[in-house]
Amino acid sequence: MSAPWRGTLLHIHTAPAASYEMEEQAEATLVAGRGIEGDRYFLGNGTYSQLPAMREITLIEAEVLDALARNDPPLQDGPIVLSPHEHRRNLTVRGVPLGHLVGRRFRVGAAVLRGARINFPCKYLEQLLGRPLYLPLYNRAGLNCAIETGGVIRPGDTIEPL
Repeated sequence: MSAPWRGTLLHIHTAPAASYEMEEQAEATLVAGRGIEGDRYFLGNGTYSQLPAMREITLIEAEVLDALARNDPPLQDGPIVLSPHEHRRNLTVRGVPLGHLVGRRFRVGAAVLRGARINFPCKYLEQLLGRPLYLPLYNRAGLNCAIETGGVIRPGDTIEPL
């Protein structure tokens, strides 16, 4: 059996309301059953706040952003550079197999999350950024999670399965 994976938190982003620009945070306080203090979903005014999708916090893999920049696979006319503040997910991570975490618990720094469902891209992101992202992000647009145990997280924190 191979050793378990171990990843890293690279970036934390929040926005105070739907469509507002995402702001990078040096640290964030996660609250179980609510979200990230100060974020649109914690405050209940995110675009999808009314949907019961356990969207307390969202993650995306840096490896996906790297693939978009390489145009891999070639689903659009050329490479797309998508910065961590643009993808609208709260956490950008590296070395974390998000697709395998649906229904599973994992630790991010001092907090414990449970993967809820794969986040699918939407036309809203394409319209907001003016780039053809729907197809290139299909099946790799991140993971919606519930926060089971709150805590303070910071870039550089280790992410590991429980």
